[in-house]
Amino acid sequence: MRLRIDTDLCVGHGRCYTLAPTWFDTDDIGYGQVKDVAIGLDERGAAEDVAAACPEGAIRLELS
Repeated sequence: MRLRIDTDLCVGHGRCYTLAPTWFDTDDIGYGQVKDVAIGLDERGAAEDVAAACPEGAIRLELS
């Protein structure tokens, strides 16, 4: 599983990298960026929670 950010929807609230710094980083102007890390099945619930915390719904959990 991987997380993705829809850059057209993201407005830079920063909840993603605040809640899950293992999976997200910030760019130079404060928008979230997904780190190149896979998410284990045991982390699915936490990843879904982070996606749900995005006010714009810009984060998606993709099964790979």
